[in-house]
Amino acid sequence: MCGTGFLLIAGTAETLNNLLFSRGYWNCGGIGSDLPFLPPASSGCQYNAPVSVFGWVFMLALLAATGWSWWLFAGWVLRPLSDTAQTVRRLGPQNLGQRIRLDSGADSFKELADAIDDALDRLAAGYESQRRFAANASHELRTPLAVQRLLTEVALEDPAAGHDLRRLGGQLLVANERNERLIEGLLTLAESDRGLQGVIPVRLDELAAKVLDSHGELADKHDVTLRRKLTETVLPGDPVLLERLIVNLVSNAITYNEPAGWVEVEVEPPPDAAAGQHGTLIVRNTGPLVAAESVTTMFEPFRRLGAERLAGRGGVGLGLAIVRSIVTAHAGTVHARPRQDGGLEVKIELPARPG
Repeated sequence: MCGTGFLLIAGTAETLNNLLFSRGYWNCGGIGSDLPFLPPASSGCQYNAPVSVFGWVFMLALLAATGWSWWLFAGWVLRPLSDTAQTVRRLGPQNLGQRIRLDSGADSFKELADAIDDALDRLAAGYESQRRFAANASHELRTPLAVQRLLTEVALEDPAAGHDLRRLGGQLLVANERNERLIEGLLTLAESDRGLQGVIPVRLDELAAKVLDSHGELADKHDVTLRRKLTETVLPGDPVLLERLIVNLVSNAITYNEPAGWVEVEVEPPPDAAAGQHGTLIVRNTGPLVAAESVTTMFEPFRRLGAERLAGRGGVGLGLAIVRSIVTAHAGTVHARPRQDGGLEVKIELPARPG
C-alpha cells in the first residue's frame, strides 16, 4: 500500500513537472531529443518548444495574486490619506469642528493630518470671529437706526414742519428703512451661517401659502399675478429660516418683475422620503432677460442682476445670499437659471431627513 501511494505521488509530481516546466527538444531526423550539445545551424535540426497550457495559467494566476496583494497592501498603507480626504470633504460652515485626529499610521501621514487639523483650527477661529463681528455690529446698529427713525417721524408730525422739511424727512425715512433691512439681512445671514440648532417637521407648502398671501399687496402694486402649485410637503428644518427663504425669493421675484408679469411658487414632496430623497421648492417669475454668466454671482452678498449695489429698486443685495446660506444650513442645494422668455427660475432641494 505504501509503495503504491509513493508511486502515485511520484507519478503526479512527474506529470505536473512535465506540464508546468517541461523542456523543449531538438529534432534531428530521428536522433535522440536530449542532445548534450547545441547542433550547428547547418545540421538541419529543428527545436520544438513545448506548449504548456497549465504553465501559462499558473503564471497568470501568480501575477494576478501578486497584483491583488500589492493593491491590498497599498490600500492599507494609504488608508489614512483616504480618511483625511473624506473628513475634508465633510467640512463646511456648519461643521468646521470636525478634525482628522490621526492616532496611528506612518509618521509622515500623522504629521500631515496634524498640520491639517491646525489649519482647520485657525480657519474655524477666523470664520467664527467674522460671524460674531457681523452679528455684534448688526445688533449695535439697530438701536441708533430705530432712534433715528422715531425722531424723523416725530419731526414730520409737527404741524409747523414746512414742505422742504417734510420732503427731507421722507427721504431720511426711505434711507433709514433700507439700512434697517440691511442690518436685518446681516443678522439673518450670520444666524444661518452658524447652522441649525435644531429641526422640527415643517409643512413647506403651508409656509409658501402664508408667504404668498402676505405678498398680495406688493404683487398688486407691481401688477404681478401670483400663482401656486403646492402639494403637501413635510420636511425637517427651522420654520423661521425657511419662511425667510421663501419671503426673499418671492419678494425678489415680484420686485424685479415686469408689468402684467407673474410669479409661480411650486412645492413638491420627495418621491420617496424613506430613501432620503429631496423635497423641491421652485420659484419662477417673468421679467427682463438675464445673462447666463451673471447667474453664477447672483448668490454672492451685495450682488444684484443688472444693477450696481446701491442702485435699483430699494434692495440691499443680501436676499439671495441669505437664501443660499439657509439652504446650506439645511444640507440642501440651490440652483438658478434664466428663463428663455425672461426672468428666473430658482430651484431648491431640501433633504427629507435631517442633515
